[in-house]
Amino acid sequence: MMPDLPALLVLSATVGSALVGGIFFTFSNFVMGALRRLPPAAGAAAMQSINVRVMNPLFFTVFFGTGAVALAAAVVSTGPLAPLCAVGAGIYLVGCIGVTGVKNVPLNNTLAAGEPESAEGGDVWRHYLDRWTFWNHVRTAACLLAAALFSAAAI
Repeated sequence: MMPDLPALLVLSATVGSALVGGIFFTFSNFVMGALRRLPPAAGAAAMQSINVRVMNPLFFTVFFGTGAVALAAAVVSTGPLAPLCAVGAGIYLVGCIGVTGVKNVPLNNTLAAGEPESAEGGDVWRHYLDRWTFWNHVRTAACLLAAALFSAAAI
């Protein structure tokens, strides 16, 4: 028997939220720590390169597609799973996509505009490390909470 549309959307939102949360967890858990151990110019240059590479169709499809699927799951879900899907979608949209646009992307843009080898570049990098990592922790928690809510709705 084929699952119905709400079930497929909830399952997709679960997997997408968990996948994006896993990506962010990786950065929070060890990538940023590894970059912090490098000399400031090297760490900043590596992150600049990562920030360019992350802008690719596959990542954007998973990142924004999960938001669209989460929203669709919230719209079409009925009964007892509707509130779980609505809250899960809200958390993903605000805590993942919203935080990315309002906090992480502006920090990325500031880092991109700097010269890693300059004295000012070192200051920008140190500020970036602390702020970007904090907001990445927020994104990680939001994605994983959304995944948990969608999982609960799927059960």
